[in-house]
Amino acid sequence: KQWYQRRVAITAGGVDIEEVAEKTPERVYKVPVDIFTGVTDAMATELAEKLEFSSEVVPAAAAEIKKLYELFTGVDATQVEVNPFGLTDRSEVVCFDAKINFDDNAQFRQRDIFSMEDTSETDPRELEAAKYDLNYIGMDGNIGCLVNGAGLAMATMDIVQLHGGSPANFLDVGGKVQEEQVEKAFNILTQDPAVKTIFVNIFGGIVDCRVIASGIVSACRKTGLSLPLVVRLQGANMEEARKILDNSGLHIQAHDQFNEAAEAAVKSLEGK
Repeated sequence: KQWYQRRVAITAGGVDIEEVAEKTPERVYKVPVDIFTGVTDAMATELAEKLEFSSEVVPAAAAEIKKLYELFTGVDATQVEVNPFGLTDRSEVVCFDAKINFDDNAQFRQRDIFSMEDTSETDPRELEAAKYDLNYIGMDGNIGCLVNGAGLAMATMDIVQLHGGSPANFLDVGGKVQEEQVEKAFNILTQDPAVKTIFVNIFGGIVDCRVIASGIVSACRKTGLSLPLVVRLQGANMEEARKILDNSGLHIQAHDQFNEAAEAAVKSLEGK
């Protein structure tokens, strides 16, 4: 099996690449790169020629293209966008401006880079969630959603909206969540004054539903939760998880069906 990354280049610098791709697609060059081989001399030279560098500076441009790929892999980037990539009046090949995005999953080995991140404009709830390996995105609604997995999160938000509700957030606890993380997730949700009800929707493929249930019960007791709480747990050890909820003595609306649970979450807002 071969794995490829794709390099995209256009001959028009300083412009919107989407617009160029739509109006003059012949000016967009795409080069698949085998991740084990990398950018070869031949590939870099061909791309430099297509970018219309003169023959005198093609070797220098090709060298820069190879260095850009080395940068891309070396810093665990998800994107390195150079615009423009051109010549100085002394015929020096230069990356005049660039934008680089980094893979959050590589933070453990790119500590120096991530230490430079400016978090002054980041939602404090996102920062708090990140401390516990939780993914949080705030929204404008009033139903706090706690889920596992981005796909389920998107589906949860869609079905909540289908029933006339409005999600207050996207809070993904991931696949390796532990009880403490569930408690922290509840703390983040309950600290948002806009949240009027909480909807927990978990599919336990990797996640143990018992861990989620125990975390929910512990969080409710520690925070003295007074908000309506709707819970759907499906998958690994869901029967035991249901017993934990039922025996907690807490007012928790537990449902088995996705649609039914979402509808209940929306209805719990009536009169609020």
